[in-house]
Amino acid sequence: MSKLLIRNARVARPDGSIFEGDLLCHQGVIERMAPQISATVDETLNAEGMLLLPGVIDPQVHFREPGKEYKEDLGSGSRAAVKGGVTSFLEMPNTIPPTTTQAALDDKLKRAAEKCVANYGFFIGATPDNLDAINHAHPACGIKIFMGASTGDLLVDKAEDLERIFANGERLIAVHAEDEARIRARREQFKNRHDVAAHSEIRDNLCALLATELALAFSKKYRRRLHILHLSTHEEVELLRRDKPAWVTAEVIPNHLLLNVDDYARLGSLVQMNPPIRRPEDNAALWAGLHDGAIDFIATDHAPHTLEEKRAPYPGSAAGMPGVETSLPLMLTEMKAGRCTLAEIQKWMCHGPAAAYGIRNKGKILEGWDADLTLVDIDRARAVRDEDMFTKVRWSPFHGRELYGWPLYTIVGGQIVYDRGKIRAGVHGRPLTFT
Repeated sequence: MSKLLIRNARVARPDGSIFEGDLLCHQGVIERMAPQISATVDETLNAEGMLLLPGVIDPQVHFREPGKEYKEDLGSGSRAAVKGGVTSFLEMPNTIPPTTTQAALDDKLKRAAEKCVANYGFFIGATPDNLDAINHAHPACGIKIFMGASTGDLLVDKAEDLERIFANGERLIAVHAEDEARIRARREQFKNRHDVAAHSEIRDNLCALLATELALAFSKKYRRRLHILHLSTHEEVELLRRDKPAWVTAEVIPNHLLLNVDDYARLGSLVQMNPPIRRPEDNAALWAGLHDGAIDFIATDHAPHTLEEKRAPYPGSAAGMPGVETSLPLMLTEMKAGRCTLAEIQKWMCHGPAAAYGIRNKGKILEGWDADLTLVDIDRARAVRDEDMFTKVRWSPFHGRELYGWPLYTIVGGQIVYDRGKIRAGVHGRPLTFT
């Protein structure tokens, strides 16, 4: 395996301090860091004082393969990921067919090995009747339960089915927490509303809180490892601040930190997603939850749809937004504005997700750890532009926003894969393992 020497970098340590010097990658790991390194190498990268960060681990993406490759596939999604400084991702099971069996998981792993330029892992999806598969399919990062998202065979909304899953097995359970019964009732209540802002009223804060309370109750009853996906409300933050066992974690996504219902007026259904964007007071509560530990880390819920699908009249418009390319620049821009620190970003986007999912030796720049890295320009702002997106759908809800911290290079397994706007040939990610 090749040797890569990165010179003159500002290297981010896990505690947020900066080490200025050189870093040597060999056999896929960080072999040495020093003020100056002399070595015979295959390639030297002059970092020119740019900021070197651990590669981001995005623990929730939808790359649409198999079944809807016209929106995204594992190859295009992974290329978009490394463009955004994401070197590892965990992908969701709501594909066609859904990832609910060992055979479906094996198929995804085979596809990823052929196409992915980032490291990859996959969830196994729960149904009311696949208990054996979700507990024994290997390797899976966890079990995904859609408690209320109108996802057909993957919907598990009956309490007795949920309890059976929580009561049997030890694998991490990750929940999309929305109450399906309340969604259906409120959809009927608002059936004469055709403006997209109704989406946040139909799937209101109580929809999320009821489902999170139920999942938390089952987790506590059986001491079952629980992860709450894309937390979105101030009520859920308050719940976890009061009552969060050591085996429970939660995430938030940039959309819920930085967008709110005021954005419907300008962006319409482009910002429609599940769970929906909320009110400014929810934005503030989510930020506070990140800072005080009620929320543990950040994901993107990258969920691409075509502009044609997004612009259909509500409620026929598609819910979901792309996000894997912009999450790191968005958060680094917030850091520049004083809203968070470099240590917090590494915790929330790098070693925090690694620890939660048992991914060893990733998420920190330390000697002996995996050489998954991204080199960013923290001092120069550049606008998000739809035409620059690598995702197949070629749009972003943040189009036009000026952001700092765009990756210049992304390194996977000690090899440069993203190189100033281009993907290098011959670099492949590896399947993640989970302890």
